[in-house]
Amino acid sequence: MAASWQNRLDDVFELMQEMSRGTDPQEMVRAYAKRVATIRQFDRRLSLSRRDTAHPEFHITRDSATEDEIDPWKEKHRLPRISGGQLADLLYEGKPVILNDFQAGEDDPAFDYLREYRSLMLIPMLDGGEALNALVLMKRDPQGFDHEDLPETFWITNLFGRATHNLVLKEQIRDAYEAVDRELKVVGKIQRSLLPRETPKIATLDLAAEYRTSTRAGGDYYDFFPLPDDRWGILVADVSGHGTPAAVMMAITHSIAHLYPNDAGHPGEMLEFVNRHLAGRYTSGIEAFVTAFYGIYNPATHDLTFASAGHNPPRWWKCGEQVARSIEGAASLPLGIDEDVKYGDHTIRLSKGDRIVFYTDGIVEATSPDGDMFRTDRIDEVLKNSCWQSAAEIRDRILSHLHDFTAGAPPIDDQTIVVASVLK
Repeated sequence: MAASWQNRLDDVFELMQEMSRGTDPQEMVRAYAKRVATIRQFDRRLSLSRRDTAHPEFHITRDSATEDEIDPWKEKHRLPRISGGQLADLLYEGKPVILNDFQAGEDDPAFDYLREYRSLMLIPMLDGGEALNALVLMKRDPQGFDHEDLPETFWITNLFGRATHNLVLKEQIRDAYEAVDRELKVVGKIQRSLLPRETPKIATLDLAAEYRTSTRAGGDYYDFFPLPDDRWGILVADVSGHGTPAAVMMAITHSIAHLYPNDAGHPGEMLEFVNRHLAGRYTSGIEAFVTAFYGIYNPATHDLTFASAGHNPPRWWKCGEQVARSIEGAASLPLGIDEDVKYGDHTIRLSKGDRIVFYTDGIVEATSPDGDMFRTDRIDEVLKNSCWQSAAEIRDRILSHLHDFTAGAPPIDDQTIVVASVLK
């Protein structure tokens, strides 16, 4: 006896509930197979696919008569492949159809699947307007299917097909994301290996640094260079953009900087060297650039000679005067824009107790939940009470203030800070 409309509605409703909860396409297919067996009686069910095949070939992706369940998305090589025959004709025609006086010929390539059955319902499953898959229900008796049931079966099956397809896409996107994330982790590890493993021991200078990326890899860069006469070079740079492209440019900048002989005391010459190579070989045409501040510290005189390529001016706190200043130089273009740019040197003399904070714009442009920026005045607030603190303590206090200011939100830009304290 045919099910009442209420029973059919209950079955469809429960099917929709199961579909809405589905997270695994294979489990969803199993649930649908059980439900469709209660909505439409049949003796055998086949699922067909012509994805990645050419007429008249197709795959049989599922067969209710076998217990060997194959995952068609992960084990496609195991699927039976058939060429031609009545199923191929119906699948490639792509129309819902009922054949109530069906009989397959012995020469049909799918005869082993069809030989016992006299009624057949084929439901195409559309993707992009084409019938790339199909559900086939079969009965041993002729006149087994009612044409009145065809529209309802067609839309339910296609609704199920779209839901399953979306789950497959979701899995594929998740797998692709995880693969990319694994690669980015490797990129991040490689990038961090280019940074100093520890801050150097410099006479009369206490150093501390911190580097944070907004993604797995980033474009900030800091470095220390040992120079003749116990001098040290301190470089802080920021590549435009974020993520892997910025990380690649950061690695290139690192390589170029380490090619420079570093036997002279002219920071501007070092920036010009890096700039010529960047602009001449790498950044032209890709709209990438690098801001940089390079200073050379002389422990004997406490002189800091520096040059800037469009970088944020470091903050300079003089404990003896209780005043904050910016270490300003003549404005110059960032690296990688014009290979002929000249970068001038400037010198300041530091005193015992002076603190300098080198940073990238990810620090001062970090925003609070209200949209305010951290700015340099909040760095200065920390520096006001820093005269008895180590460089590491100053660094940690600035980063703690930054964390509180942003309410612990992940950084939207790479963040680098280097703190230097003059000891004596």
